[in-house]
Amino acid sequence: MNLEFYRSKLEKAGVSFASGLTAQEVQQAEQSYGISFPPDLLEFLMFASPVSSGWTDWRKVDDPEIWRMLNWLYEGICFDIEHDVFWPLAWGSKPSSITEVFAIARQWVDEAPKLIPVFGHRYLPSRPNAAGNPVFSVYQTDIIYYGADLWNYLENEFYYYFQTPQYHLKEPLRRIEFWSEIVESNC
Repeated sequence: MNLEFYRSKLEKAGVSFASGLTAQEVQQAEQSYGISFPPDLLEFLMFASPVSSGWTDWRKVDDPEIWRMLNWLYEGICFDIEHDVFWPLAWGSKPSSITEVFAIARQWVDEAPKLIPVFGHRYLPSRPNAAGNPVFSVYQTDIIYYGADLWNYLENEFYYYFQTPQYHLKEPLRRIEFWSEIVESNC
């Protein structure tokens, strides 16, 4: 991928960059947050690390904001469960106890591929640990694909600067366990 091209377009969009992450910084971030950067995100972050508002600064080990973004996924699902708009059939009968309901949701979210915050409420799955995972826009259980991969996502998010259509998903889209099922249930 032409990383300089993407950096240049993002800089025109007002994104500021710091130097790319070092191997040691990557290892610290992955260990701290229990994630594994897929190869395309890793390549991007090691080339140049976006540091503007809304971007995740992976140099900030144990940053409360990153922890908030990681926990926000579960909290958003619980909000929709509590307000009776979300309970997948695959989870079985919904218990009457809110404590039990939240425990079931926690188990499903914990077993799902971790979503790595990229920018705002856009997330890239950590599994499979391969290039080409889709980027999800996540707001509670209102989850959609926002890019077929990291590069398509950047083109969608900053379409004006890439001179691409406002929202175009490249095909094919890789299905991601759990998260794609929520997307499909929203269709």
